[in-house]
Amino acid sequence: MKAKLLFLITLLLPLTMFAQSEHLTFKGVPIDGTLRQFTTQLTQKGFTKISSQNGQAILKGDFAGYKDCYVLASTLDQKDLVYMAGVMFPDLDQWGLLESNYLKLKERLTKKYGKPSEVVEEFQSRVKPRTDSDKLYKLKFDECTYKTIFETPKGRIVLTISHESVMKCFVLLGYVDGINGGLAQDAAIDDL
Repeated sequence: MKAKLLFLITLLLPLTMFAQSEHLTFKGVPIDGTLRQFTTQLTQKGFTKISSQNGQAILKGDFAGYKDCYVLASTLDQKDLVYMAGVMFPDLDQWGLLESNYLKLKERLTKKYGKPSEVVEEFQSRVKPRTDSDKLYKLKFDECTYKTIFETPKGRIVLTISHESVMKCFVLLGYVDGINGGLAQDAAIDDL
């Protein structure tokens, strides 16, 4: 689970930088401050902290009408400053349910943030899958891309259908703050 949530970071990091002064919010909490401050605010919103180590915290709770979601909050390397929060929605074993959750969340995000900047919803194979079982199989074996990206003045939001193994399939939603995410990107560039 932790590895999949970290995968969101790679999707979210290439931010278009804006001169900005406000942080992107997650569940109404600005994606900013120390990991302890950020997770304390999330626990006040009903999340339960599961673990915290190496600049990352995992919490569990309800999000956007879905029960028992996992949340990962990450800080910058070398600095205790939160820049990313991601949600892993509950595992599902039916393509129809995964796609339905993805489409509902995409619709709600579009209402809030406007038209997505990028949408890819396709299966990578010569033969199009016909049944839900075929579609789920394609997802489990990395022959499926369902991804919607929203670029906002405050940061980037990415919604995907993903899997961790052939047993766990789920919807992921990630938020990277533009200000603090830009700091993460600058630090990575400095390493080059």
